[in-house]
Amino acid sequence: MTPAGATQTRAGTETVILLDEDGTPIGSADKTTVHHAATPLHLGFSCYLFDGDGRVLLTRRALGKRTWPGVWSNSFCGHPAPGERLDDAVRRRARQELGVTIATPECVLPDFRYRAVAADGTVENEICPVFTARCESGIDADPAEVMEWMWVSWEQLRSAVQLPWAISPWAIEQIPLLEAADNRAATPGFRTC
Repeated sequence: MTPAGATQTRAGTETVILLDEDGTPIGSADKTTVHHAATPLHLGFSCYLFDGDGRVLLTRRALGKRTWPGVWSNSFCGHPAPGERLDDAVRRRARQELGVTIATPECVLPDFRYRAVAADGTVENEICPVFTARCESGIDADPAEVMEWMWVSWEQLRSAVQLPWAISPWAIEQIPLLEAADNRAATPGFRTC
């Protein structure tokens, strides 16, 4: 069964939104066909979940993942389906990947974009708005998505950036930007999604 808002092109596959260099949608493609050595620019998102004590959820990607298997990263990532609002996609993916309910996601890095090349030559090439949210339920992670998880302090997460072989390249770029965004949030005119 397809979760609300997700589009499938074949049984079990998702559709991602392809983008031109300016970030304008130009079509869609089966998710299983877009991640390779010449990955086209597409729309994704990242989310960092926090608990009531201010700790952030760090997850280790399952070994069966196409990109960066076995690597520690932010709480979860995903791709909105064509026609799906980003905040709805974040809620959907939280349920799918971690089995959690989250508070209203807040987009804190609306213009984040990155390109990274894995050791096997697979490229990630995304415009990837970054969200934060509070986790409102216990974690029941899908083992096909997450092999391990832990709650860590922000200081521990910041230290993980110093280990580029152990954490995803997008998280390495996002964590310092999130700290800067937190400081800008008190500034009038701070832009969110």
